[in-house]
Order: sequence, then C-alpha cells, then structure tokens
Amino acid sequence: MTDQNNSATRRSLLIGAAAGGLAAATAQAAPQALSMADLKKEGDVACLYHCDYGDNARFAQTLNNISNHYSAYGSDPFGLQLVIVAHSASVKYFLSTLEGTPWKDETIDPALFERATALAKNGLKVYLCEITFQRLKLDKTKVKDAPFISFVPSGVATVAALQSKGFAYLKVG
Repeated sequence: MTDQNNSATRRSLLIGAAAGGLAAATAQAAPQALSMADLKKEGDVACLYHCDYGDNARFAQTLNNISNHYSAYGSDPFGLQLVIVAHSASVKYFLSTLEGTPWKDETIDPALFERATALAKNGLKVYLCEITFQRLKLDKTKVKDAPFISFVPSGVATVAALQSKGFAYLKVG
C-alpha cells in the first residue's frame, strides 16, 4: 500500500469513528446502575422517601414534603441527603414517554418532573427499581435523561439497605 492510500484509509477510519461516536453520544442511554454496596449515607441527616404509588396528587405531595424538608435546612441543604426510592407505578414519573407501558392512557403533568429536577439542585437523588422494569418489560432507555436518576437492583431492598445505613423512612399517604 502506498503512503497516500494509507493516509486516505486512516482518514476514512477516523471520520467513521468520529461519526459513530457522535451517533452513540446522541442516543439516549439508561441512567447508571448502582449496586447495593454503592448506597451510602453522605449527609448529616439522611431520609428516604418510599414511592410505590402512581397517584399524581400523592406524588405531588411527596415533592411538597421534600421541598419543605430542604427549606428547614435553609442555607445548608447539603447537610441533608434525600432520596426517592421509586418502584411499581411510581417509576412512571421518571419516564420520557408512557407509550408501551401499563400507563399508556394516562397523562402526567410535566411540572412534576420539573419540580423533581429543581429539588435535585439541592441534592435529591432518585433510585429506580430494576425489578419493576424487568417485570413490567419497561425500556430502561425511556427514563428521562437526568444525572440525579440511577437504577438500583430492587426498590424494597434499597429501602431496607438505606434504613440500615441510618436513613430515616418516610412514605406519603
């Protein structure tokens, strides 16, 4: 092969790799998966909000409670670690579309997710149950792209694990 052919081949490979990388970067990926060992208490005060319900008003109330929780800590919301553990019907609040889900005929007010996103600026994390996604055959790539959302192996196991690590337990209802 000549040097000119080698250069052309290398250019083609680089262009192809760059285009492939761009395509991969624009495709939505599922949130990161955490193991049970990854779950840690990082704040002076830590609390988990257990969400296994699909009632919009109840989920809105959960977000109200979380907002009130942060407001009690004033200028130091980072001394407080809050987590939503979502399984069963509550995972729907974190999906980009309800098509192909048991909730396909429902409408969710987009303001609910906007409120969760605003609360995440104070440190709120959301842990979604992988077992729920498996049992309901939900596409994990349909989860909204947000850095505060992660998958955990099991919602109920995560609730228990967080409690054993010093998290207080709250359930709205």
